[in-house]
Amino acid sequence: MDISAVPPALRSGSPALFKRTIALSLQRWRKDAKLAQRDAAKRLDRTPQHISNLESGERLPSAADLELLLDMYGKPDRITFMRELLSAAKRARNWWTALSGAVPRWFDLYLGLESGASELSTFETVLVPGLLQTRDYAEEVFRGNPDLTAEQVEQCVDLRMGRQQILDRDEDPVTLWAVIDESVLYRNYGGAITMYRQLAHLLEQSQRPRVDVQILPYNAGAAVAHQGGSFVVMRFPPAMENDPGLVYLELLTGGQYFENPAEIAEYRRAMTRLHALAADQNRSRDLIQRALKEVTR
Repeated sequence: MDISAVPPALRSGSPALFKRTIALSLQRWRKDAKLAQRDAAKRLDRTPQHISNLESGERLPSAADLELLLDMYGKPDRITFMRELLSAAKRARNWWTALSGAVPRWFDLYLGLESGASELSTFETVLVPGLLQTRDYAEEVFRGNPDLTAEQVEQCVDLRMGRQQILDRDEDPVTLWAVIDESVLYRNYGGAITMYRQLAHLLEQSQRPRVDVQILPYNAGAAVAHQGGSFVVMRFPPAMENDPGLVYLELLTGGQYFENPAEIAEYRRAMTRLHALAADQNRSRDLIQRALKEVTR
């Protein structure tokens, strides 16, 4: 099967990403056609609950059902593309399967979506963003959890390093826009050598064409985003035309997802405000350089 119509970011995605794309598309197109779930269910000779499961991503449709639904929704031109996504969803494998012990159930979905994102905007108040961490720094972060064994720490670090591959995709690497509170530059993990390497790495990464690092200085003033702590705003490729993106917050006991368009818009406004308050790229590099000098004293 030819999947040339599927964007590179989606081709490297996980089953969760494909299921989400299919589910959101079916839901949006049904609503655009002004049809109820019971109308779609009648066409397939199934129950409304079955349609609900397809639109929530609980289940994948069969190729035949997919074609019937798209024809009913007035989207016959999307049948070929959606069949390609369906086929990709069935054969996709998570790259982190071998590290399953390091992946909490609630984080599995995030990994799948992150792997297919086109843009990530993140605000970090405590740590360097995971996608920009060095191995030594990440190891010290995970060692801070006394419940993890040495083997689990190593798996967690391998997982974090593996996630960074989305910055290095040959085709269509993710765009990362990170706003980092200045205090993060001085929060010591692992001693002077580890911090020096991490700050030098952060400086190096900020030079990449699709990585934008801004430091929020101590004197930047108050921002609404401070009230909510760290968060990630995720956007997906244009081919995922029915996906509004999402906001992710990582909590002590799990991850929280915001998918309501109004909530996403609020976080995007907060992110825009943070971009305005934070130092620009050149000034941010100066602040990182200053922290580097402090480490070497």
